[in-house]
Amino acid sequence: MRRAFWVSLGLGAGAASAILASRWTRRQAKRVAPATIARETKGGLLDLSRLVSESIAEGRQAMADRERELHEAYDAPEDRSRVAD
Repeated sequence: MRRAFWVSLGLGAGAASAILASRWTRRQAKRVAPATIARETKGGLLDLSRLVSESIAEGRQAMADRERELHEAYDAPEDRSRVAD
């Protein structure tokens, strides 16, 4: 009776661990699939491009604000048509 109990317990534990291992393996295979990696890379590049464009816009706004401050500080006219020497 004891032997049958332990054999059935071992078989059950082995079957359960095999099922869990196969599920884990399938999940990991999906994670590293080329389509998944491409999708994640595309999302990362889109985020990066959005951050760069926002940064450039903020820089231009800060430049325009500083230029306006300097024109006001030195009472210089805001002439956008500069002549190069």
